[in-house]
Amino acid sequence: MGGASRSEKKRRQAEANRRLAAAGIRVPPERNRTPLIVVAVVLVVAVIVGVTVLLNRASSTNVTPTYTATASGAVVTAGTGRVTIDTYEDFLCPQCERFEQRYGNDVTSALNSGQITVRFHTIAILDPSTTPPGYSTRAANAALCAVPAGIYPTFREKLFAEQPAEGSAGLTNGQLVAFATQLGAKGDFAGCVNGGTNNAAIAAETNAAAADPALQTDGQFGTPTVAINGARVDLNNTNWLKDAIAGK
Repeated sequence: MGGASRSEKKRRQAEANRRLAAAGIRVPPERNRTPLIVVAVVLVVAVIVGVTVLLNRASSTNVTPTYTATASGAVVTAGTGRVTIDTYEDFLCPQCERFEQRYGNDVTSALNSGQITVRFHTIAILDPSTTPPGYSTRAANAALCAVPAGIYPTFREKLFAEQPAEGSAGLTNGQLVAFATQLGAKGDFAGCVNGGTNNAAIAAETNAAAADPALQTDGQFGTPTVAINGARVDLNNTNWLKDAIAGK
């Protein structure tokens, strides 16, 4: 329908409305369709955004770890790369979980490809932050138990994925054992967890890290801490891993 025809139709409708009004007949106001159009557009945009988010989530899958790991005391050594990175982590530490979310895939990829060696220092500085105290040590012990069980890379990821809140009781030993069973743990994983096999090594590693001035910020040690060649990394530099691989 052309513009002229639409104008004529409106003119005739207006004239008819005036006649009805003169006759005392109430004419309902013309319905404004604009709000309906706006709502429809908003709904379409919302659907598009929702689908995009779902696609992005589906595409951000974790990199599967293929590297192997060995343990000495409370330090787990992974990978065979020329660049050695020391990381200090507590499995109850929220910042450590965020660090894993941000850099976990990149570190795993670099380990898988043989670009780096990582020494994971299993720390328990947040034992007082659960009720009852002690989850940090129990989780750290379970992570070290996962090394001889052959599941350390995936079990470590699981501990961060299932990280309990500070102030809670933490995961039970039964839950830790169940996770390991699902991941295919070998040997007596349950005995290692329930017996606190690595507790003394964890305490020694925690004390050594906390007392090392090179790992402190303003005289305090915290997690996560990353060091390369003994020098603490400034994690405000989001390119720290790329720089390390490039030898910068």
